[in-house]
Amino acid sequence: SGTRTEQQSAPWLQDCVLSLSPCSDLLVIAREHKATFLSGTHTHTHSMADRGEWAGGNDPHCDLESSTGRPDWTCVVVGFSSGYVRFYTESGVLLLAQLLHEDPVLQLKCRTYEIPRHPGVTEQHEELSILYPAALVTIDGFSLFQSLRACRNQVARAAAAGSDVIQPPPLAYKKWGLQDMDKITDHSSIGITTLSVFDQMKNASMLGGFHASVKGSPPAMSQYITVGGGPYTGFYYAIEGSSQPLLSHVALAVASKLTSALFSAASGWLGWKSKNEEESVQKQKPKVEPATGLPVRFGLPDSRRHGESICLSPCNTMAGVTDDFGRVTLLDVARGIAIRMWKGYRDAQLGWVQVSEARGERDLATSPSMPRRHAQFLVIYAPRRGILEVWGTQHGPRVGAFTVGKHCRLLYAGHRLMGVNSVTSQGWQIHTQQVCLFDPVNGALRAVTIPFHLALSDKKSERAKDMHLLRRLTTLLRSRESEAQSVLLDIKHPAIKKQALESLLSNKNAPVSCLTNVTRALLASLKEQDPEAVDESLLQFCSSQLKLLQLYTDVQLLHTPDISPTEPEHPSFSGIEEDLARVGPVLQRYTEMNSRPCVSFAQDSSGPLPVRTFLSQLEWVNGELRVIKQPDTDWTQLGSFLFWGCLSGQSPLQRVCETLQESGISPQQLLSLLLSGWLNKEKDVLKYPDAVSHLGTLLSTLSSMKGAVDESWDGQSVSPWWQQVRTACVQSESSAAALLAALVAHRVAKNSITRLAESKWECVSMELEQWVVCIKQLEDVLALQTLLCLPSPQGSTGGAVTRCSVKTLLESGRGGVADCVSKLIFRQGMSPDVLRDILQRRGENDICVCVFVVLELLECVCQRFPNSLSPDVLFAHCSWENVVQWNKDPEVGQYLEWSVEFLKMISNPHIQFGVSAMMWQTFIVKRFSAAAFLMEKVGKAPKDRLCRRDVGMGDAAMRSFLGSSVQLLQALMEADSAVEEVSAPDVCVEEVWGGAEGPVSIVELALDQRSVHYPLVQHHCVLASLLHAAMTFSLRLKPLSLFDSKGKNAFFRDLSSIQLLPSGDMDHSLVAVRQEVSHNATLSTGGRDAITKIHAKCTEDMWPSVCMELSSILQVNTDILRRHLVCELYNQGLDLRAEEVMMEVQDKDVLGSQLLVLTGQRLAFSLLHSQSQTKPNMELLARLPPTLCTWLKAMDPSELRCPSVPLSQSSRLINKVIEMLPENHGQYSLALHLLEAVDSLHEEP
Repeated sequence: SGTRTEQQSAPWLQDCVLSLSPCSDLLVIAREHKATFLSGTHTHTHSMADRGEWAGGNDPHCDLESSTGRPDWTCVVVGFSSGYVRFYTESGVLLLAQLLHEDPVLQLKCRTYEIPRHPGVTEQHEELSILYPAALVTIDGFSLFQSLRACRNQVARAAAAGSDVIQPPPLAYKKWGLQDMDKITDHSSIGITTLSVFDQMKNASMLGGFHASVKGSPPAMSQYITVGGGPYTGFYYAIEGSSQPLLSHVALAVASKLTSALFSAASGWLGWKSKNEEESVQKQKPKVEPATGLPVRFGLPDSRRHGESICLSPCNTMAGVTDDFGRVTLLDVARGIAIRMWKGYRDAQLGWVQVSEARGERDLATSPSMPRRHAQFLVIYAPRRGILEVWGTQHGPRVGAFTVGKHCRLLYAGHRLMGVNSVTSQGWQIHTQQVCLFDPVNGALRAVTIPFHLALSDKKSERAKDMHLLRRLTTLLRSRESEAQSVLLDIKHPAIKKQALESLLSNKNAPVSCLTNVTRALLASLKEQDPEAVDESLLQFCSSQLKLLQLYTDVQLLHTPDISPTEPEHPSFSGIEEDLARVGPVLQRYTEMNSRPCVSFAQDSSGPLPVRTFLSQLEWVNGELRVIKQPDTDWTQLGSFLFWGCLSGQSPLQRVCETLQESGISPQQLLSLLLSGWLNKEKDVLKYPDAVSHLGTLLSTLSSMKGAVDESWDGQSVSPWWQQVRTACVQSESSAAALLAALVAHRVAKNSITRLAESKWECVSMELEQWVVCIKQLEDVLALQTLLCLPSPQGSTGGAVTRCSVKTLLESGRGGVADCVSKLIFRQGMSPDVLRDILQRRGENDICVCVFVVLELLECVCQRFPNSLSPDVLFAHCSWENVVQWNKDPEVGQYLEWSVEFLKMISNPHIQFGVSAMMWQTFIVKRFSAAAFLMEKVGKAPKDRLCRRDVGMGDAAMRSFLGSSVQLLQALMEADSAVEEVSAPDVCVEEVWGGAEGPVSIVELALDQRSVHYPLVQHHCVLASLLHAAMTFSLRLKPLSLFDSKGKNAFFRDLSSIQLLPSGDMDHSLVAVRQEVSHNATLSTGGRDAITKIHAKCTEDMWPSVCMELSSILQVNTDILRRHLVCELYNQGLDLRAEEVMMEVQDKDVLGSQLLVLTGQRLAFSLLHSQSQTKPNMELLARLPPTLCTWLKAMDPSELRCPSVPLSQSSRLINKVIEMLPENHGQYSLALHLLEAVDSLHEEP
């Protein structure tokens, strides 16, 4: 089936035109009228309708460069048999089309920018060349790049606007009529060349004879090479400036509107034809400009040989040419001669690979300032034989051959990204030109990669042989150790031999015995040679690595289970049991918090240390073994390898220490490795109860080594040896392991110090004082870390568990502890009331188990940090943490509400004032001003979409935000009023934490805040209340319009600045507007619907009182508002609340008249409009006085929002009206009649 598939796919692919983009991200396959664009994720098939057939040539891809150096987009250039050249996007959208010549397009080739490798090399410009049977058209690359980018932008804008694409002006080009060749099949544009003076004289003599004259400077010429027949290869030279760029008559017709054919991508097209002009132009036949004649300068004549294709090298110095005789000829472009020929390659396909020499492969004597060398390789695919060969040029051997299919296609773009110049190419690597082989049978696309050293391959090259042996070495390590050893010894060059040994030692699969034998054999062979001929660095390297391998083997043998410890009993340290008993409860709680299951990976398991890791972390320097400075993880692996067997009681401790001491490692580095392994294996340490005693024995043994404790220690300073232990403990985030290490080291140091002479008692006190401070700090950190390890509730936010150490707390400033605890409180989702109850120890019996655990741990931490975690400091940090989290997610209004509640709990007005001022200026005022301007713009409570667009939160979140803003401003005013009565507090920390240095704490920042202008804060509070009321009750309101120009200008300014605020009498029109707004707000806040909208924490009477307070500030008559509120409450049937508000009304007469009408509406509803009208009601209506009956019929009960009110409430209401109306009032008698009617109606059964 595979053979049948291959036979079916071969003819189809041979008839297609294939082209691959320079970055190998787009493949185009074209046949007849269709083309398929293949990318990594999408495939597009497009119909290329044209009057002619497809051109037989290539369709190059012009990858347009972006600012990052990667291709921004890919342009596909297609040539047609009608002479048209069209430009498409990668998705098949036509950008530009132009008729350049009325002959079929044979070939399309692109030349892009190359970085000059040597000074004096002419910098080549970008160019697109189009070959016709007797003409060559060239288009400048810069103008083409700008035009295509502008076309793409215009097409995108037209597609977005839904309009027609405007036809762009045509391109400027040069057209050369190639003369003196019978047939042309392919071409190559070499670029601009400048002849030397000798070549100029030679050419002048050959063309002009003996009397020919020579110009002063050689002219710049564009060189073109063509292949075909008669001659076989032609060389053309066009002097720069001999032909001007051609523009068709269409461009000349709009010359008054266009100043140039080059366009900027930033400014777009400078001019366009109108639609009518475009249609008229399309109806006319495009005019083709005549070509400028260009004679052939010289060629390679061969009457029987016909060239088929030419492929230019990336360095523009060589070109490969194929012909119909099955030969591949290598041309020297500059000299115009054939320098090499291969035979037996019919229908060959060519490509070039340019490889740069790596810096590490340069010879040691080469100067690093010299440019890197480049090698050119010619890739030849012979389809008749199904073989792909790689040849070194110019005269190099065949360096590679691969058997491939017989129907493959060799794809070589021959150019790089377009739009690159000497400026934009700086700082990024231009993509190399890849040679790819496309196999149509399985659809595989293989790239050809060649190492640089193959250019040096030759039978007499020892370096190339050594490199080959180096490659063989790695394949022999697993199976044949002896052969790998012989291969290593056969390498001659010392540098390559050292490189081979390094690669051998870094092999992760090589056993230690193999590495030791090979290294020992190499060292023996070096010692047998002449000492003067041996490389000294290689000899030292072998010797040092052999010592390290022996040390690794010895330590590994000591840690094997076969060897049992034979040491005597571990010495006891007086007082260590007391220390462990003291910290035992906290350690137990810490262990419980860290014993939760967690994810682990196989590669993280504690396995044996690989030998290559051991060798990479140790080195010999001047005869001394040193540990290479590495990150903590690497030190942990090495420390665990050396000491963990001793700490766990599985290895002979004394023998391990003796072995390490004999190896030459300094005691200080051994101590660092021991502490690193101990501190980073905290969970394992807590599992072994005897690990503490083993650690004490190791510390005693290491401290007794020579060079550990300085013998000349004068007692006036602390010991550097024990200071190293303290430094490691205070830097570790493993709190429990650090505390245990400090306790053990303290006792070991104390026992050793007590054995000193009596003359050194001063030093004893200084050293022990350092230990007391260190242990106290570590105990505090352990208690704090235990609290921070509390698991977060499911679904809570706040990030991972915070890890802290003594060093991080000292560097976090005076507020570091409170900041950690506040983050934990936020992570736990603890409300302000719960935290206050925990701090005050209220209701312990009613607290749940989870909160009780927090209570216990938090109480322990607060006892250790009485100053750093005082209630005011903790409330301030919790308030700040909540507002920070709210700023990250404004949709969660509860964060800001809790932040304000925490703020109100601060008892000291100085801290409360500073925190509230910082919250307003940092987080609130920007969104607050956006909300005010938005509501001023729409004139009502904005919808959710507008709130999200302008304020960054939904309408519900904005309502909560405005309410919290009111509470914040009120707290700020209250704190500002109380600041003068209380003195500012002192920010102090515990004694052992007095050296904390770092960022200024929140409390310190709060105490440094400037005082505010109280009227300005009140001014903002009024606006916040108006905004909150409008959002809560959906009022139609323009908040800023309620203030004059002074009031508007004062908004959103710094609260500490002095602003001109409104004072005195206001404009009557402004007061009228305020009166209307206050009236609407009062009516909205007084009804039943308002009660359901009020927040659960607010009482029902909050909003009416707020409205009254705002009205007095806005200079609105509050008595009128109270009367309106009373009528509205009676209107909704809330008689009891209305009677409470009625007591504050001043003008009783007007209120009585208003309530009299409301009573009449209620009675009219009962007598005239009720569906259950009874006979007694009709008789009562007949007995009423005519005046009262007429008045009741004139009432409209539909204005009542709650008409069905019990008669007892109406009777109580009419009695209130009679009490308010004086006897001489005009409606007093009407009120008495109403009372009689209501009483009569109430007495009916």
